[in-house]
Amino acid sequence: MKQIWASFAELVRDDRGATAIEYGLVASIVSITIITSVTFYGTRVNSFLMAAAAFLNGP
Repeated sequence: MKQIWASFAELVRDDRGATAIEYGLVASIVSITIITSVTFYGTRVNSFLMAAAAFLNGP
């Protein structure tokens, strides 16, 4: 039983995977930010280009 508690304590103190998780969280936040920005500015650019095309085509 003592060995089980020692193994559990060692597992709790193990932080080898923490860096990978942190990098994954940072990458996901950056990805969400990029997708949101591209979506927002993409629709605005599309609207601008459509208005410019309509202006150039004339009545």
